[in-house]
Amino acid sequence: MKGPRGTSTTVAMDPLISERAAGSGVARRHVLPPRFYARPALQVARGLLGQVLVHRQQRGRIVEVEAYLGPHDLACHSAKGRTARTEVMFGPPGHAYVYFIYGMHHCFNVSTGRGAAVLIRALEPLQPLAARTDGPGRLTRAFGLTREQNRLSLAGPVLWLERGAKVEARDVRRGPRIGVDYAGGWAAKPYRLWLAGNPFVSRRGS
Repeated sequence: MKGPRGTSTTVAMDPLISERAAGSGVARRHVLPPRFYARPALQVARGLLGQVLVHRQQRGRIVEVEAYLGPHDLACHSAKGRTARTEVMFGPPGHAYVYFIYGMHHCFNVSTGRGAAVLIRALEPLQPLAARTDGPGRLTRAFGLTREQNRLSLAGPVLWLERGAKVEARDVRRGPRIGVDYAGGWAAKPYRLWLAGNPFVSRRGS
């Protein structure tokens, strides 16, 4: 979806990413704590930039996200109500919401509770990887994420997020979400965030 050029955000660095958390199989790693996710989706989206998604042996830095604010956001799945599909979005924050779309792609989201979630749109691989990760369907395929991971806790031991390098506000761009023209005025909201100049971002300057 085309829209106005993104501009730098003024959102400050998220203090919660400096915390440590320990859990079965992921002790002593810088795992993002549950309360990191228990905030408005747009705040969580900003905080996720630069963090590291880990699934088994695969690791990737988050470089592009989209925030979906909840039932009042007409671009959000939960706008159609609480269903078996969206139940995880209404549950405890910090769980995976993975859905299948167009009969061919999986999309991976981070739940933030109250019907809200953040879509992970692109990753920067942290080890050699043949498959592309510049897009939600591509990254799930490259990282082996399917509906089998739906509802999993993001605290491990199979799937988790770790603290990554700090992302400065001047390096963040914002623009409209992609593919949500059906959402009326919500389609133009600048709820897609990405790292400026990063080659793994799925779509830049839109």
